[in-house]
Amino acid sequence: MTTYEVRPIDKSKTKPFILEIHYAKRTPPISYAYGLFRDDQLVGICTYGKPPSSTLIKGVCGEKWAPNVFELNRLCLLDNLPNEASRLVAGSFKLLPKPLVVVSYADTKQNHTGIVYQATNFLYTGLSAKFRDPVVKGLEHQHHATYAHGLSNLQLKEKYGEENVYFIDRSRKHRYIKFLGSRTEIKEMIKDLRYKTEAYPKEERN
Repeated sequence: MTTYEVRPIDKSKTKPFILEIHYAKRTPPISYAYGLFRDDQLVGICTYGKPPSSTLIKGVCGEKWAPNVFELNRLCLLDNLPNEASRLVAGSFKLLPKPLVVVSYADTKQNHTGIVYQATNFLYTGLSAKFRDPVVKGLEHQHHATYAHGLSNLQLKEKYGEENVYFIDRSRKHRYIKFLGSRTEIKEMIKDLRYKTEAYPKEERN
């Protein structure tokens, strides 16, 4: 009989999954890391960290809940067997500190609709806004928030040289939000939610 367990793991154990399996091939800021163990073998990882966007942190539920906003920023599975993703996410919820506002995204560029977030009862708040991200030549491997944090586009060009800065369209993402805490805390967070909730998007099948 197959046994599963979700446990906290050291951040170092997430790297093979993130760098070899996840499409972004980039390690995000990680505050909490959890692993899915199948018969005591690590077969999946789930990580949480502070979102790079200060606008998002303050914009989800206002200043009051800003310190409690974290992003589920990586979810990677070795085999991705049925129900493993939702088992890992749901298991990590039990281990995370609370109260917490968890934000996660499903990238339309990867044809993701966020099925695992729907299975774990996240609220769906629509697609992210259309946006163009600045990119610095030679720093394409970094998230734009790393080198552009706090800088306007003009300041970015002044710092790196106008000829070294170009812009690309950011792929739109399905945005999901989950509230963790006591019934009272969850009720308060939902009351303060600044995004409009919508019906779940349906998975597109070829």
